[in-house]
Amino acid sequence: MVSADQSLQALTYAPPNGTADWCLVALHGWGANAADLVGLAPYLGLTNVCLLFPDAPWPHPQVPGGRMWYGFPSGYDFRSPHDFDAQADLQTSRARLKTWLLNLVQSTHIPLERTILAGFSQGGAMVLDLGSQLPLAGQISLSGYLHSRPAPPVSPRPVMMVHGSFDPVVPIALAHQANTELTALGQPVIWHQMAMGHEIPPQVMGLISGFCEDLKQSRGNTLTNPLG
Repeated sequence: MVSADQSLQALTYAPPNGTADWCLVALHGWGANAADLVGLAPYLGLTNVCLLFPDAPWPHPQVPGGRMWYGFPSGYDFRSPHDFDAQADLQTSRARLKTWLLNLVQSTHIPLERTILAGFSQGGAMVLDLGSQLPLAGQISLSGYLHSRPAPPVSPRPVMMVHGSFDPVVPIALAHQANTELTALGQPVIWHQMAMGHEIPPQVMGLISGFCEDLKQSRGNTLTNPLG
């Protein structure tokens, strides 16, 4: 287990050839942890990409070993509004994750302009929230939602959103809302609505791989940094 600073711990998956000039950071959902997503890394088949999986700062109150970016009100079901911005745990997670991301270049030698931020469920909400504040290459929200009003991104980048039509946890209506609000800000959104639930099936893995490879080709691959 490694850390870019003392605020977050993360698991790292290095490319098989040992070199990387791009970075993909993936944020887990509520009640999961870094290990929940790192097992997917080999199936993405990404070349010259270092994958990082940070643990959220807070222990989950019901799931042993689980983590969370912030808590939900008792009985919350995503179908009623809630002021998450007022929660101190979300404010802390934002600050720690932003610091961790800004410090990544010191350990990976890969700039944020070649970094893609992805997340599932609550992790996807963090991507849509914090991602716009950083000069990222791209963002990926899987089964995500908006927990605060989106802000215009500090630099141009595409956002890929993937959501299940039959998601029993985060209603598809929230994903449509996020798509509409981001588009209204002039944010390019690549939208995929799929016949699935709250999950990451192989088809979605293919969409992630394709999105990352397309970004790499569009930005060029002129940097190569050995991973120590």
